[in-house]
Amino acid sequence: MPSILSDGSNGESASSKSRILRVGIIGCGEVAQVIHIPTLNHLSHRYRITYLCDVSHQALEHCAKKIPGAAPSTTTDAEELCSSPDVDVVLICNANAYHVEHGILALKHGKDCLIEKPLALNFRDVDRIVEAEKSSRGNVFVGTMRRYATAFLDAVEEVGSLDKVLYARVRDIVGPNSGFVAQSGTYPAKFSDFPEAATQDLARRDAAMEEQALGNEFGVPVTPRSRRMLRLLGGLGTHDLSAMREIVGMPQSVAGAVLTFPGIFAVLFQYDGFPVTYESGFTGVPEFDANIEVYSQDKIIRVNYDTPYVKGLPVTMTVRERVGEAGWQERTIRKTYEDPYTLQFLELYDCVVEGRTPKTGAADAKKDVELFQMILRAGAETYKAEAAAASQ
Repeated sequence: MPSILSDGSNGESASSKSRILRVGIIGCGEVAQVIHIPTLNHLSHRYRITYLCDVSHQALEHCAKKIPGAAPSTTTDAEELCSSPDVDVVLICNANAYHVEHGILALKHGKDCLIEKPLALNFRDVDRIVEAEKSSRGNVFVGTMRRYATAFLDAVEEVGSLDKVLYARVRDIVGPNSGFVAQSGTYPAKFSDFPEAATQDLARRDAAMEEQALGNEFGVPVTPRSRRMLRLLGGLGTHDLSAMREIVGMPQSVAGAVLTFPGIFAVLFQYDGFPVTYESGFTGVPEFDANIEVYSQDKIIRVNYDTPYVKGLPVTMTVRERVGEAGWQERTIRKTYEDPYTLQFLELYDCVVEGRTPKTGAADAKKDVELFQMILRAGAETYKAEAAAASQ
């Protein structure tokens, strides 16, 4: 990719840190309005939004007004955006069913792309984008932003120094997201001018994607409840499971799972010599209770996350450790107020201008699908009973 100077001209002599990456955004819904557009606007020394794509003309008009400076180009055609010479990086934050399709479009045109989680819900689609990446100048960066929080990276280092892990717990039980969004200060809007053909195409793609995962790959009955659980694991669950993999590795198996959703569900992972519990779901209490806690004999390390929809809330690390024979101390470390989305975009910038492969790439995301499979297979008996009842 040629260098892009801060004034938009080409040239290889400028420092890479003076480049302004031009971003095209596919998907102008809530996450774009609340998270991505404000964050990229704040990072104007690194990024400039030049193109927007959505099936809703109202959403395009609304989001275009949120971008300072020259008005971005707008389109309802994803390939038009991906092929534009005015776009260096494609940000894909539309419906899950289009993540891989539009990622492949971006790669076909040699563009780096940040794809919101989940990259995909089945192995077939992950393999498709991995293959497309091999023949492209561009790279895939998957948006599991919690893994770029400074406190999380510090916790990974702390856990790596432990002699032995005894136990770990991953929790993500949150209240209504609408409450956090309403307090974000971004004033997002919802629109309804979606073409009927687009609505039908999305429903068809969602169904096919879920059937491929559950029925063809996981060997799990395709029922309304198994579909909902797969979508939950791909949505909220990807954050937790991806971070769990980085801090304690991949589990050997799932020892048990109670997949009660809607509600709160729990999974027990078996590791080599220790268990890990994962609990997640939604309540009506407007609290964001998300953390990862790792236990050793003499030290307990915890990463504390708050809602990402209110900008600037810190991610912290708490360390509780033994002191002497009968004492202990607790330390809470907050090195920065920079939120995970900001840190993720700064890392994306460095990956693009320095040609580095991101740690949260397409191949890495395949491990998340492996965990979806393990969890859903562990709860398959519930879905078998549901399928049997439906057939009577």
